[in-house]
Amino acid sequence: MKTHRPAAEVSTSSMADIAFLLLTFFLMTAVIDTHKGLTMILPEWSDHVADYHSRNIFSIHINSHNEFLVEEKNYPNLNSVSPEIQEFILNKNKNSHWSERPEKAVISLKADRSASHETFIYALDQIQKAYYELYAERAQLSVKEFMELDPKIPAQNAILKKAKEGLPMNISLAN
Repeated sequence: MKTHRPAAEVSTSSMADIAFLLLTFFLMTAVIDTHKGLTMILPEWSDHVADYHSRNIFSIHINSHNEFLVEEKNYPNLNSVSPEIQEFILNKNKNSHWSERPEKAVISLKADRSASHETFIYALDQIQKAYYELYAERAQLSVKEFMELDPKIPAQNAILKKAKEGLPMNISLAN
């Protein structure tokens, strides 16, 4: 006569430990892709709507085909626009259609919702390039040298402040 033995049980506690160790190993060794945003200092929020005269606004529009419309003129790219932006900013009432003075000059970048992010960032870079070229010229440095100045070093911070004095980077972003 055969005796019936109970089925052998496998301890699952060690399996849970192994699964936990594998999960921990994966989390510690996996490269997690992190996306960085644009580093920009935004002004404090205000309910007051700024009133700008249209002559103080230099408009750049990106359409859905990633083409540029700069001050109502079509441009294939913005490589040649930097000098025009600089002239607009530094106008000082010379041209009656451009900004009254540098403090009032605003560069408006407007992008269609279907424009690519790369095109938007390229346009923003070109606008900032125009400002940094002006700052570097005022500091009598190359753009590369100006960009390498460290604001934590007092002497270099003084150069940065003097170069930017009276020439705020006024960029309006819209979609």
